[in-house]
Amino acid sequence: MPRYFDPVTLRLFVAVCEERNIARAAARESLVASAVSKRIAALERQVGTPLLVRARRGIVPTAAGEALLRQALELLGAMERMHAEISEFAAGVQGSVRVMASVSALAEQLPEDIAGFLDRYRAVRVSLDEMVSREIVRLVREGAADIGVLWDAADTSGLQATPYRSDHLCVVLPAGHPLARHQQLSFEQTLDFPAVGVAPGGTLETMLRRASALLGRSMNSRIQVSGLDAASRIVAAGLGLAVLPREAAEPAAKAAGLAMVPLTEPWAVRRFAICTRPERLLSAATRLLVEHLCQQAGVVPPPTAVEPG
Repeated sequence: MPRYFDPVTLRLFVAVCEERNIARAAARESLVASAVSKRIAALERQVGTPLLVRARRGIVPTAAGEALLRQALELLGAMERMHAEISEFAAGVQGSVRVMASVSALAEQLPEDIAGFLDRYRAVRVSLDEMVSREIVRLVREGAADIGVLWDAADTSGLQATPYRSDHLCVVLPAGHPLARHQQLSFEQTLDFPAVGVAPGGTLETMLRRASALLGRSMNSRIQVSGLDAASRIVAAGLGLAVLPREAAEPAAKAAGLAMVPLTEPWAVRRFAICTRPERLLSAATRLLVEHLCQQAGVVPPPTAVEPG
């Protein structure tokens, strides 16, 4: 017969691991130290192996304790999210969906696509946050996000990936720049000029640095910014050119009188994907949103969703 872990005991175990001291963990959880010690001892008897040891820097988990700590954090986090989502039903919300998106996806059609969904399903709540691709994948895998929208070059192994939209990288530069007269450019041609880096550590920057390394060159990044609009303003100020997705950069570039020249490399056409955990783990609201995004992008949606409520 399976023996289940008590969430209260798991929370106390996490507190001891984080505080490295039973007294501080007890104070944090508003308990006496002896009660915490008894809970931990009972937990160790249940698993049949020591979970904590005393070291010079305080109480630390054993190898088994480290494994339990990872699982406990994931389980407690899932329970908190479950409580938050279920609680929303009392306020009339018939579902909630957490969406994490890359800078480019968020700067293009995704907000409008989600707005159309919310206009249709008014009882569903959607939260939308910006994140770099590797963090998006991690959060979806851990269940901290329901949907990730990112460039499909990211490693989404173990997740369900559905095609979404695409964009084309171009070189954004002042109209008087020596390269502005070209109809198209190779990425190598841009490397002789100062550049503006966008979203340091993100997928786009990583891809451009890899492409320059394959050419035996390095990017001449004069300044780095976190967003696409900021990059356009820096280019307009004459501080460098920028490689940006045309679909996202076009409004700001046109307003500033900037030239936009497409790149010729095959990798300059980027395809985005909607990534989720396996379909059986998705809520009805999440399945509905994935289906809606696919329909807006004109791609084949995943299996038919079920109306919430």
